[in-house]
Amino acid sequence: MTTIALEGMEFYAYHGFYDEETKIGTTFIVDIEVRMIFSKGASSDALEGTVNYETIYFICKQEMKKTSKLLENVAYRIIGRLKSQFGQISSMKVCIKKMNPPLGGKVHSAIVTIDTKQGGKGDGLMGMFG
Repeated sequence: MTTIALEGMEFYAYHGFYDEETKIGTTFIVDIEVRMIFSKGASSDALEGTVNYETIYFICKQEMKKTSKLLENVAYRIIGRLKSQFGQISSMKVCIKKMNPPLGGKVHSAIVTIDTKQGGKGDGLMGMFG
């Protein structure tokens, strides 16, 4: 199993259920982990044989620009785009942290994580994107 990850991608975006969140915005931190059975890039030393993490970043940046009420929706869109771009991905995990969420008290972050791996068996993406 090959894992490629990007951690700590920082974006200023306008996601949230309340109107003020979509007007004021806040900082979000995104972590992505993609898994595939084997990266052909390991043996060929060619970028075409693997998942390009520059493309991962670009997709995350584009999806973070699209305002959503729920972080689950943003994570789901990112997963869909990555699976569409890189068919060799067998599962992935997307974690989005909303920094300083407006909850009426000091809270470091609110976190949503979607992990498509199902109990370590099978292709977790099949249930999401059939």
